[in-house]
Amino acid sequence: MSFRVHVLGSGSRGNSILLETTEIRILVDAGLSGRQIERRLRSLDIPPDSVSALFITHEHRDHTQGMGVFARRWRVPVYVARATAASCAALLNGQEEIRFYRASRPLDLGDLRVEPFLTCHDAVDPVAVTVRQRSSGLKVGIATDMGTPTVAVRHALRGCDLLILEANHDDVMLRRGPYPWSVKSRIAGRHGHLSNRAAAELATQLHHPALAAVVLAHLSQECNEPELAASTVTEALRKRRYAAPLRVASQDEPLAGLDVTILAAAVRSPQLGLFERS
Repeated sequence: MSFRVHVLGSGSRGNSILLETTEIRILVDAGLSGRQIERRLRSLDIPPDSVSALFITHEHRDHTQGMGVFARRWRVPVYVARATAASCAALLNGQEEIRFYRASRPLDLGDLRVEPFLTCHDAVDPVAVTVRQRSSGLKVGIATDMGTPTVAVRHALRGCDLLILEANHDDVMLRRGPYPWSVKSRIAGRHGHLSNRAAAELATQLHHPALAAVVLAHLSQECNEPELAASTVTEALRKRRYAAPLRVASQDEPLAGLDVTILAAAVRSPQLGLFERS
């Protein structure tokens, strides 16, 4: 039974991730335009009307700008916290099917269990999520937009087979970058975004022998580079003997076809174990 993840786009200009099994497809965030979400789904041969649910993590436009258009056009229910929905009122016109959730209360959507948990970010009610395939037990963690990985965040992300983690900025590039000091302070603050260094530290804390893949997401165009983010996190994970894939999500093109079932099987295979010990 397949469990696949497609990062439709991730970065400062828009974020959206599709998770699918053989029976259900859900979107986490709609920070691209409705038209862009549709275009990127079709580029993966995924009909937009096959999406069963849209889950919104917080109200910032790079996570919500396409939510209303996509939900109305394809009649997709929107799962959102009440406070977040109120903050997104300008994107909604009352024709959407809104379903409210609360942090720490799991939602069962077909074979997928979505578990939202609170994060430290400058939004009204921000969450990250884990998504577990109930039939296989495989678990995906999606954790971006947080300035501090709290004990509760680390607890929620334990035991993931696939981790999608924010690596927003390089500390030096942020200090030297074009933003005003107030913006730099916000990004680097407790309720801002994770740096490459912080992402590397969190990844090593969450590492376990069955971790099958890591995806770095929400990179800043101004204050980061994909190669820099990848090298920083890879170097830290290598000390933990991590030898599975590490990918960097793009703002402009989907990172598609991450098959959690296949990735998890590869990590658990005796052949890979022999390779790691050679």
